[in-house]
Amino acid sequence: MNQFVHLHLHTNYSLLDGACDIKRLARRLVEMGMKSVAITDHGVMYGVVDFYKVMKSNGIKPIIGCEVYMAKRRMTDMEPKIDDEHYHLVLLAKDNRGYVNLMKLVSNAFINGFYYKPRIDMDMLRQFSTGLIALSACKAGKIPDLILKDEYDKAKGLVYKFQDIFGKDNFFLELQDHGMLEQKKINQALVRLSRETETPVVATNDVHYILKNDSDVHDALLCIQTGKTIADTHRLKFASNEFYLKSADEMSSIFSYIPEAIDNTLKIAQRCNVQLDFNTIHLPTFKVPEGFTQDEYLRKLCYEGLYERYPVVTSQIKKRLDYE
Repeated sequence: MNQFVHLHLHTNYSLLDGACDIKRLARRLVEMGMKSVAITDHGVMYGVVDFYKVMKSNGIKPIIGCEVYMAKRRMTDMEPKIDDEHYHLVLLAKDNRGYVNLMKLVSNAFINGFYYKPRIDMDMLRQFSTGLIALSACKAGKIPDLILKDEYDKAKGLVYKFQDIFGKDNFFLELQDHGMLEQKKINQALVRLSRETETPVVATNDVHYILKNDSDVHDALLCIQTGKTIADTHRLKFASNEFYLKSADEMSSIFSYIPEAIDNTLKIAQRCNVQLDFNTIHLPTFKVPEGFTQDEYLRKLCYEGLYERYPVVTSQIKKRLDYE
């Protein structure tokens, strides 16, 4: 019996794009005998807790990830007609350190890099790369984009750059096949890149809906997102109805010419072991100047604020502050 793990999947928390209801997804995975699955919503992580709890309760191993947006230049660049372009990159947390770093990346993307989409850049990625596995993403990824532009050498250079950021064992070239001609060209080049750079490949299906006949529902979501109607021929539309939760047999058949791409989904799943603790209160840890404990620094800030706000600080006011 073939085995396979979906490592690139969008739930309904990818608003107006993902059409995978998490509870329905879990039921379908159980029916298919799949033991693990990843969540990789577009640029956000607010579906993670719901996803984690539902998968755990159904005996399925949850893999925590995100398909992040990479800025064309720096994440702080926001020049019209230049910086509205962005690229995709799939990140998966190997452990709790990786989970924390993934949250930091996503938070920074919204706080400091939001321009049409929440974006990060290479410098930010390097700063928070520990504990993460990266996949090169769909044809909206930078490496596939360079391949489609016939810039193979630049794509090769970027592979080495990602290897340097994540480590050679933590970066994978992502193969997808939804029956699109562009993907044939991309996959041929990715397999060549894999050989020349000793970078492993992995197969994904960029899942946006659960069953094949759910593609109409997904299409309607895209219409709502873009303000178009189903009848409008000039609108955002997926090129095929193959972006569903395919079985292990289906995926193995599609990538029969490169079985290691299937095997690597299992190996990656084994390496991803985030454990979320919902029984403990987790208070944030703040960095404080050297020579202070957190309590001491909080007291210092409070007293500084006290003297800024009160022209005369009486013993009664001090007593109240100490109590609080």
